[in-house]
Amino acid sequence: MNDTAVLQIGMDALWLSVKLGAPILLVGLAIGVFIGLLQAVTQVQEVTMTFVPKFIGVIVVFALAGNWMLQEIISFTNALFASIPSLLS
Repeated sequence: MNDTAVLQIGMDALWLSVKLGAPILLVGLAIGVFIGLLQAVTQVQEVTMTFVPKFIGVIVVFALAGNWMLQEIISFTNALFASIPSLLS
């Protein structure tokens, strides 16, 4: 195993984590900005007003994109296991 293979595996793993985390983070960001604007306009500073909608949004993202996320993880793992013989030589 050479250093190029290790770096490639690391870069692929980081790219996978970015792809899987982006939908969740973007939904949380969008909901947080919307609720922040709503709180600024109404001057209601309630902590649960930000937590509950973000929590529901993340649950919805997992329900809609969970299958895709799982398939991405499975394909990455299968590709990694398939490359083990070539990495050992």
